[in-house]
Amino acid sequence: MSLSFRAAVRAIILDQDDRVLLCRFVVPHPAVPAGAPAVWAAPGGGIDPGEDRLTALRRELREETGLVTAVDPPHVWHQVIAAADLPPGLGGLVNDYFLVRTAHFEPRGEFTDGQLAAEHIGAFRWWPLAEITDYAGPDLFSPRDLATPLHDLLTSGPPAAPVALGL
Repeated sequence: MSLSFRAAVRAIILDQDDRVLLCRFVVPHPAVPAGAPAVWAAPGGGIDPGEDRLTALRRELREETGLVTAVDPPHVWHQVIAAADLPPGLGGLVNDYFLVRTAHFEPRGEFTDGQLAAEHIGAFRWWPLAEITDYAGPDLFSPRDLATPLHDLLTSGPPAAPVALGL
């Protein structure tokens, strides 16, 4: 059987206080490994056939968070995840992350609560970097060491070329 990689786009949404908006993905979302209750990750999702990355990003943000942006945000991170515990036929995920700066808002997109649940999104939360760094709970982050690239992004700004991330 040939394995495929799912191409996705994600937004590092930062408010005026440098808090990052994350979604809590719950089992059976492919980003949640066996044994973990949930993964906090940037909003976003798969690229539909015929879409380019920025069109997909705008659609995902509108659907999940209600954020509408016409600006072309900088491409800041690139992540390839190859894992054996993904659904059958899925060999991995390719996430491209874009930086979106905005005023603080309460996420409420076009999706109903039922549609968000079908996407395995259990919650949204604005996280200060210090709380990510000090987090000792059972949930994971994606990427696992989110604090390091986020710190670099906050202190140095968008990189000249997307930074390669690990798991």
